[in-house]
Amino acid sequence: MQRPSDVIVVGAGIVGCAVAYELARRGASVEIVDDRPVGMGATQASAGVLAPYIEAREGSPLLDLTVRSLGLYDEFVARVSEESGVAIPYRRTGTIDFAVNENEVETLQTTAAVLAKRQVPALLLDAKNARAEEPLASEAVVGGLLIEEHGYVGANELTRALVAAARKYGAQLVEQSRVRRIHQRDGEVIVDTDRGTLSGDAVVLAAGSWSGMVEVDGARLKAPVKPIRGQLLYLGWNGPALRRVTWSGRCYMVPWDDGTVLVGATSEDVGFDERVTVSGIHDLLVAVCDLIPHAWTATFRAARVGLRPASPDHLPIIGASEAIPHLMYATGHYRNGILLAPLTAQLVADTMMENRLDPMLDVVRPSRLGAL
Repeated sequence: MQRPSDVIVVGAGIVGCAVAYELARRGASVEIVDDRPVGMGATQASAGVLAPYIEAREGSPLLDLTVRSLGLYDEFVARVSEESGVAIPYRRTGTIDFAVNENEVETLQTTAAVLAKRQVPALLLDAKNARAEEPLASEAVVGGLLIEEHGYVGANELTRALVAAARKYGAQLVEQSRVRRIHQRDGEVIVDTDRGTLSGDAVVLAAGSWSGMVEVDGARLKAPVKPIRGQLLYLGWNGPALRRVTWSGRCYMVPWDDGTVLVGATSEDVGFDERVTVSGIHDLLVAVCDLIPHAWTATFRAARVGLRPASPDHLPIIGASEAIPHLMYATGHYRNGILLAPLTAQLVADTMMENRLDPMLDVVRPSRLGAL
C-alpha cells in the first residue's frame, strides 16, 4: 500500500480512535467520522478488563493476539496520557478467577497448565486459599486462579485521551455523520455519509457492530460482523473493597478507585436492540451476589448497554480490502476491543504508513471470511 497522506477513519470507538491516533502521530492527516459522539458505541459500556489468560487455550490465535497487545499497554497508556494531558485510570493488580464446582476447578487447572508452559505467573488456589485472597468471596467458592499480569483500564478516559492526542497531531473529528458507502473515484477513496461526502487517499473501516451496514463498492460481501448485546451494572460499594478484578463463570467485577464496582456482562444475540432489560439486570445481580454476598449491601448506580461486534470466528477483522486496496478493515473485535486496541493500531499503521505486513495479519485477514 502506498503511504497515504489523508486517511478517513470510520468509527469513533476505542479501536477507531487508537488507529486514528497512531496514523496521525506517524504523519498522516486524519479525519474521524461517526454518527455518535466519541466512545458511545460498545466502548461506553466496556469494563476495560485486560485479561487475555482468563480463557487461555493452547494454540489459540486469539490468545497470541491478546497477549501481544497486553505487552504494549504500559507504554501505550503512558504515552497517550502524556501527549493528551488526560489522566487514564490503569491498574495491573491481577485477576482472580473463582470456581464453584469441580468442572470449573478442572477448567482452572487446564488454564494453569497453559500458563505454566508459557512461564506466566499464576497461582492455583484451593478453597481456603482462594477465600484468603478475597475474603469477600462466598462459601460456595471451591477454588481459584490468581493471574498477576492482568489488570484494567478506564476505557472511556482512554478513548477521550486518544482523540485529544490525535488532535494534537492534527486529526479532525467529524461527528454526527453516518457512513453509508465507500467507493473509489479518480484515484481517491470516497466516503458517502448522510450529511455529505469525504475523500482521502485511504480509509479505515472501524465501525464495530455497524461495519456491516457500510456498502463497499466491488465487495461481494459486507463485513460479516453482528452485534452481541452486553449489559453491565455500576454499583456503589460499601465497606471492604474487592482486592482486584474478580471473575467467575457467570459474571466479573471490576473495583474502581472511586468506590464503584462494575459488574458484567450479559451476552445476547438480539440484533441492534440497545435496551437495558429487567432480565439482564436480574441475572447479573443474582450472579454477583451469589459470588460476593457483600454485594447485597451495594447501591445501584446505573446500567449500560454495548453492542459488541462479533465476527463468525470471534477473531478481529484487520487488513486490506480485496475490492478497494486502500480500504483497511479494523473491526470485529467482539469482547476484546479495549485489550486489542494498541495492537490493532500498530498493525494498521505499519501496513498503511510503512508498507510493513506483520505475520500476525495472516490470522485476522478479511479474506478468510470471503471477498471483502
